[in-house]
Amino acid sequence: MTSTHHDAETVPELADLHLVDKPDGPGAAAILAAGIGIFVLGLLTTLNEMSEGIHTFLDAFDGDGGVGPLSGKTILATVAFFGSWAALWVLWRNKDIDIKKTFWIGLGLGIAGTVLMFPPVFQAFA
Repeated sequence: MTSTHHDAETVPELADLHLVDKPDGPGAAAILAAGIGIFVLGLLTTLNEMSEGIHTFLDAFDGDGGVGPLSGKTILATVAFFGSWAALWVLWRNKDIDIKKTFWIGLGLGIAGTVLMFPPVFQAFA
């Protein structure tokens, strides 16, 4: 891949740098996966308050240590982050993805997940 960077037309100063154009897919995969991971953590926090069955399931991840009540939620959110990152990377590794659109979707998921982690929100479902 030896083409000139696609932003050289917009910012002429980039043409002098002779940057190699690379696909945006891997970066977009990381951005979206971060949003997914945050959303899953917020969703599990809220579901934990809503359902005794889910609460029991998530508490089972604590094991012998005194990690506390967040262990199950953070383990599953981490799995969601790395799993979605790997899957999206495989799908998008050689593709140009609309990075701005992916950023806004990832940001929206991150904000939604963060809101779901606020005590007034998740305690409203208790």
